[in-house]
Amino acid sequence: MNLPNKLTVMRMIMIPFFLFFLLFFEGSAGRYIALALFCIASFTDYLDGHIARKYDLVTNFGKFMDPLADKLLVCSAMIALIGMEDAVVALPSVVVIVIIAREFIITGFRTLAVEQNIVIAAGFWGKFKTVSQMAMLIVLLLNIDNKFFTILSYVLIYASLALAVISAVDYIAKNSKVLKG
Repeated sequence: MNLPNKLTVMRMIMIPFFLFFLLFFEGSAGRYIALALFCIASFTDYLDGHIARKYDLVTNFGKFMDPLADKLLVCSAMIALIGMEDAVVALPSVVVIVIIAREFIITGFRTLAVEQNIVIAAGFWGKFKTVSQMAMLIVLLLNIDNKFFTILSYVLIYASLALAVISAVDYIAKNSKVLKG
């Protein structure tokens, strides 16, 4: 197993620890440990892709598992944040539902593409969507109670929602040949 794939596996292993500290560890210390784990896991997403492309270490395992690891990390964090009672800004459940529904739709679309031997690379909007979601989650995990962070939280929440929808429409429009097969 090469280094990018090890980083992907490490990101997946970090998710239960992130959730443990966020949900079951009392006080703000748990939230900050969870935040640190989330930041490290998010950085491995950038790092594994960068290393894989730079050193030509792209594998089928990585093509499949890297997006799955991203989805697990982001969706786990969003679902956990829905019920946070001490949150300065609550993450609306409808936003999480739309974002997760987008992930299921695109995963189904990718499955259809694979069955037709069509490889679809991640696009600009999808990458931008992932970065916006990770930024949103970091700000929400910081949970800072002031006007700037409150406004920033709402901007990132609705930017993430908009980018989820835009990236899905773009993804399907650019690859509509999958639906014709």
